[in-house]
Amino acid sequence: MALTLCVLLENHLASDADSRLRNRAGLSLLLQDETTSVLFDTGPDDSFLHNAALMGVSLDNLTATVLSHGHYDHCGGVPWLPDNSRIICHPTIGQERFAAVNVAGRSHKIKKLSLDIDYTRHHMEYTRTPLPISERFFWSGEIAVDHPRAYGVAAGKTDYVIDEGVLIYLSERGLVIITGCGHRGIINIVQHCQKITGINRVHALIGGFHLRCASPRTLWQSRQFLQQLKPDKIMGCHCTGAWGKLWLPEVISPATGDTFVFE
Repeated sequence: MALTLCVLLENHLASDADSRLRNRAGLSLLLQDETTSVLFDTGPDDSFLHNAALMGVSLDNLTATVLSHGHYDHCGGVPWLPDNSRIICHPTIGQERFAAVNVAGRSHKIKKLSLDIDYTRHHMEYTRTPLPISERFFWSGEIAVDHPRAYGVAAGKTDYVIDEGVLIYLSERGLVIITGCGHRGIINIVQHCQKITGINRVHALIGGFHLRCASPRTLWQSRQFLQQLKPDKIMGCHCTGAWGKLWLPEVISPATGDTFVFE
């Protein structure tokens, strides 16, 4: 059974892609096998639809849309989904949130990271726990982290992006783990997926790993972990960053317009 990955939107445009395609700071991926079609994130606007049409990719019969977390560059395209679309995500995805800096012990908002999205138009499946989407596709649910990193302010409190989850595909070669931004940490994410599936072998890691401004210590730990894990493919895009990619073993950089097939 083959898994096909279409990169509908990413920060960069593939070198051989149609020049009419849009690239944006954000992420939107379409994943399909013989029975299931899942849209993972929508990017910040309608660009995922624009690009899908140019790529000849149909979004008419989606099994589900999965939203990794509530930052605008991952869920901003929701208003362009048809009414009553099936959307799977964490219950707190709609919280108002801001990037912030701490000055003299106080948090100061500097940029809004959420959008006012009307989710009532859709068939929402909110869950903190893992959820099977089909025989092979799973939503991870909330990812526990012992020492979470703060990423601003949400609902007036420190935002640890607890709403971030990942999409999991059970391939015959091991887990395929698709991340939006990786705020919860790539090591925590992988270990969570292994725990809830009971499968230790990881075939591929795909998506944003949030390493563009990571410390050398974090990058070294991530590199050591991945070298021991030995996934067949590491595909870092979006917020992985050039700095992060320097530390990742044999990393591939998916871009807008790319299509990959996993046998």
